Amino acid sequence: KLILLYLFKKIEIPLSSLQVYKIILENNFMNYFILQHSLDELAEQGMLDSSRNDGRHFYRLSGEGEKMVGLFLNKLPLGIKKRIDDSAKTIRKQIRNETLITADYTPESETEYTVSLGVREDSFPLIDIRMTVGTRKDAIAICRNWKENSQSMYSEIIKSLTREIEKEES
Repeated sequence: KLILLYLFKKIEIPLSSLQVYKIILENNFMNYFILQHSLDELAEQGMLDSSRNDGRHFYRLSGEGEKMVGLFLNKLPLGIKKRIDDSAKTIRKQIRNETLITADYTPESETEYTVSLGVREDSFPLIDIRMTVGTRKDAIAICRNWKENSQSMYSEIIKSLTREIEKEES
């Protein structure tokens, strides 16, 4: 559990379940079953905050988890600590690149869905769009299209917003 807490402390950004599995299993820090059990327990004990976004489960170190790392850091084997320290920057950069494009929707009622779309470069937002649509089907289609075509859509939005609009003569 301390390995997971220390990893979250060094990475400093929320990680999806899949990202945690990938990092931990690729580095042979623990096996899948111990990892799953430890993640669940740490979230239940309040050491990790968990949330859902874009259909995925994300974890981040909580204040309690931060305290626990501080108290027991000397119990973490130096070799594992060094491996996490050495790879934290690379992992953080790789994760940020994976999360550049965001698309999610939230049901507000049966006939109203809020769609949130975004493009980020590192932690800088290039575009952040929120809109309301009437059906879940539309919300899903917008999210899918944004994920698949966000670069061209972003370019079109910028072109539309920066071009001179012809004024009608009265």
